Parts: sequence; C-alpha cells; structure tokens
Amino acid sequence: MLNKKLLTAAIGATLLAGTTATAVQAFDLSANVALVSDYRFRGVSQTDTNAAIQGGFDAAFEPGFYLGTWASSVDFGDGNDTGSYGTMEIDYYAGWAGPIGDTDFAIDVGYAYYQYPGDTVDPVGDYQEFYIKPSWKDLSIGVTYSDDYYAETGEAWYYNADYSLGFMEDFSVGFHVGYSDYEDQGVLGYYVDGNGNLTAEDAYTDYSVSFGYTFKGVDFSVAWVGTDLDDEECFDSSGLCDDTAVFSISKSL
Repeated sequence: MLNKKLLTAAIGATLLAGTTATAVQAFDLSANVALVSDYRFRGVSQTDTNAAIQGGFDAAFEPGFYLGTWASSVDFGDGNDTGSYGTMEIDYYAGWAGPIGDTDFAIDVGYAYYQYPGDTVDPVGDYQEFYIKPSWKDLSIGVTYSDDYYAETGEAWYYNADYSLGFMEDFSVGFHVGYSDYEDQGVLGYYVDGNGNLTAEDAYTDYSVSFGYTFKGVDFSVAWVGTDLDDEECFDSSGLCDDTAVFSISKSL
C-alpha cells in the first residue's frame, strides 16, 4: 500500500486563508489568525476531520510586491516505523499582485514553499509551487504548478476558479471549483483503495460554497466543501474526502 502520508497534501492557500496581497502606497504589515472546524485543502481534510488553528503574517511593498508566511496545525496520522509525519504546516510565499493598466483586470504571480517541521518520513513532504491568478472584478482563475509535488510524487497542476460577492455591507458569499491533475496515475493516496490497489483516477475535482459575516471586526464563515472522490479512492478513509460543512472564526490584525 502507498504510504498514508500521501493521503493528504497541504499548501498555504486554503479555503479560509489566502496568500494574495494588494499594492499599498509604501509598506504595510498585517497579520491574521483563525480557528477552523476542519482544515480542508483542495477539498481534502488535512486534520483528520478535526479542528485546526491557523495564522500568518504579510508584508506588502509599493508597487504591489508582497511576501509572507502562514501556518496551520495538521494531522496526517501517527506516522510509521520510519518516523513522524509532523503536526504543523508552514508556508512561505512571495509575489506581485496588481491591476493591469486602468482596467478592472488584475493579476497575481508568485512562488510558495510548503514545509512540514517534524516530518521525518522519507521522502519528506516539503515541496514548492508556482502560481498565476488573473482576475476580473470579483471573478478570479488560477493555474498552479509543482515540479515535484508533496513527498516527491512528481509534477502536478491545479486549476481553479473563484467568485466572491459582498452584500448588505457585512455579508459575503463565495463559490469555488478546482481541478487537480497529476503526472503519474496513482502516485497519491487519493487513488489507492484500502487493499493498496491503484484506482483508475489520476485527477479529481473539488468545490465549495461559503457564506461569511463580519461582526465588530471578527469574520465568521460557514462553507460546504467537497470532492468527487469516494471513500475507495481516498484510502477507504472515513470522511477525509467527503462533502462536509466547515466553520471558521478569523480576525485580521
């Protein structure tokens, strides 16, 4: 059977905490902290369907350059005889984001590196991605590429589209769909059944609908998150890839 470590992959860009920044007049520092009922990355639980605490720091520089770091607790299981999978994810990212001329179009181009302190299982999960995210008003699309994905599993692509809309001043709604495509069929645990047999899948779709409310500077959110993977394609897991509601409380500082 493929290592359970390959069952989940994590990145700083999550449903409830993003890695984009906007241009500021000179220099700006910001921070964020969140408590979520389940850390879902690209539709798959990174915390064994349990709660996670998350937070990060961002710095933005004129005319649109940014860098930052973001961290979350994770739970990939108890490890195996060769070591531990670690209990934390730390992401580092940098890029440029800004409008395209005097239009409603904008673009975000950047690099991210994902680290798992305490991960001693060979190969370790650390990996890098490059991304480009064009947008128009409240609609954005993105293409993300990794030359050697989580735990050295080869090339991987992720395509996504997001639409967000604010209404009644303090309310918002968001829609998301993503598509993960891997170089080698069966390299990730999502595509291995409970008997260790490769399934026919080498890609999957994730989706979410979220509703948010801001009260006295605190953001509350509920999202319905899911994938088109069934339990057999997700290590015969119990709920890791199932549709579920995710609740969050977050604060920008």
